[in-house]
Amino acid sequence: MTAPATTAPGIWDGRFVWVTIGAIALIFLAAMQSLAVTTVMPVVSADLDGDALYAVAFAGTLATSVIGMVAVGAWCDRTGPLAPLSTAVALFVVGLVIAGFAQDMPTLVVGRLIQGLGTGGQTVALYVVVARVYPPGLHGRVFAAFSAAWVVPSLIGPFLAGAVTEFFHWRWVFLGVAVLTLVAYVMVVLRLGGMRLHTEHPSSARVASRLAFAATVAVGLLGLSLAGELGAWAWAGVAASVIVVGFAVRPLIPRGTLVATRGLPSVVLMRGLIAGALFGAEIYIPYLLIDQYGFSPTWAGLGLTTAAIAWAIASDVQGRYGDQLGNARITLIGSAQLIVATLIAASVAVWHLHPIVLVVGWAFAGGGMGLMYPRLTVLTLAYSTPANQGFNSSALSISDSVGAASAIAAMGLVFTALVGTDAGFPAVFVLAAALAALALVPGLRMGHAHEKAAAHREVTAPHA
Repeated sequence: MTAPATTAPGIWDGRFVWVTIGAIALIFLAAMQSLAVTTVMPVVSADLDGDALYAVAFAGTLATSVIGMVAVGAWCDRTGPLAPLSTAVALFVVGLVIAGFAQDMPTLVVGRLIQGLGTGGQTVALYVVVARVYPPGLHGRVFAAFSAAWVVPSLIGPFLAGAVTEFFHWRWVFLGVAVLTLVAYVMVVLRLGGMRLHTEHPSSARVASRLAFAATVAVGLLGLSLAGELGAWAWAGVAASVIVVGFAVRPLIPRGTLVATRGLPSVVLMRGLIAGALFGAEIYIPYLLIDQYGFSPTWAGLGLTTAAIAWAIASDVQGRYGDQLGNARITLIGSAQLIVATLIAASVAVWHLHPIVLVVGWAFAGGGMGLMYPRLTVLTLAYSTPANQGFNSSALSISDSVGAASAIAAMGLVFTALVGTDAGFPAVFVLAAALAALALVPGLRMGHAHEKAAAHREVTAPHA
């Protein structure tokens, strides 16, 4: 006899609560550290006499994160997420400790490179944890919580990092996060230790070849970041780096991704395009407020605060109503908001509108990303099987890194080429709008996996 339909437990249910808290804390701390380092790196560079390695301290972390993503993704597919997550957290903490105790800039860069390995691997491992621990009907809620975990760091990260640096020392920006990361990890690992997380059908893919391609992608991304140092040969450096990255990234993402094949490949491609649009433009929002309106760095950060709040609200909406909205509608609404935000920014730069227009207008970017980002992660897991959850999760994160790094490099070259004119800021914002518009192509080809059916089964599953 079939019992009445029952309501599935939430992510704060007793079975999941410690995994939920620990996983969100790990995401939160990674976000906090990323935003804090952006604030304190000028002080670090001056203290360690490291101006020549300033850019590499950022680019290196992004580049090595690709290697971490691939290694942990393959490892998860062969075994389970527990050991890969533990290793990724260990690398993240070791990198923080090395950077925190660094006495010169090269040592700090080494720490940042190791930290990147851990950051990339940690993200992928947590995605697989979600796939193996939570029922499909809760995936949207979990990823909405992950997105929201970036909001508080966006609000308080730069201020807190500045206060720690001013009243204590910049080293505690690294060392403090290392200690707190270990606490968050313990919350997760104690609960995961008693769960069955391995797959009965492990992947047989060749890990060594994946790692070789990942290392090549990392080198290409570093080349993109450093191309501006080549002067007149900058665009040649960009072209060569793009070719290298394009060649090496293909085995690390689903077949057909670069041509927007329907289904999972389009999901992965869209993630890279919207990441490039947002993160490529976002770094110029505070810059515009400082350069044209005389804002202090602290107040210029308010330009990003409204977007962070909108991102959190939209993530919650997606987590609750994503299935009802549907993938096509989310794509259209989210992309439209991102396009509107970047065009508002371009208009402010051209016509020197009141800065409140920029601050309020940029909230549309956060709203659009809050709808799309977690939905793309839900779709990726819905298209995956236990044998390829790690590969697909790493592909999504790789698309993030490659899209953001490529856009930042290209927009940086355009902006530098237009220095001394009034066209620099409008140009980068228009390029971002073009990327957001281009994202509609794969966005409308994502289709549906079994995310609706899976969620329905979890809510209305019959009981004997």
